[in-house]
Amino acid sequence: MSTPRDPGYADRVRRLFAAQGMMGTLGASLCDIAPGAVSVRAPITWAVSQQHGFGHAGLAWTLGDTAAGFAAQSLMAATDGVLTVEMKINLLAPTRGTALIARGRVERAGRRLSVVRADVVAVDAEGGETAVAILLGTMMCMEGMG
Repeated sequence: MSTPRDPGYADRVRRLFAAQGMMGTLGASLCDIAPGAVSVRAPITWAVSQQHGFGHAGLAWTLGDTAAGFAAQSLMAATDGVLTVEMKINLLAPTRGTALIARGRVERAGRRLSVVRADVVAVDAEGGETAVAILLGTMMCMEGMG
């Protein structure tokens, strides 16, 4: 676990997450916030399905990117923001269940660039989890955009 530069990092993550229209559209919510680690959850609904009835891979990517991005944000200064530079996804299984949870974490925090990861799981009606995606990416510090 890393030390955040902003002691109010959790409140800042909550505020910035709430400002994202995409998260509101998806019905997503924050689950956990810790220095260098953030989890995001969203329901799997018809609106985010694909033609075979599975949750769309775009939902997994969006949640993973968001969780990993806010994990990086949690370690930045109060005045700094974050933008994705690149993000790779490996899809492991079809998305079936009631919700997706993306658990983002910082693998290495740098001054300008941070390497991040997100593990995305589908949650079934009984609470069981199935790994559906792994994302690995790079986030850029945007000075003065926090």
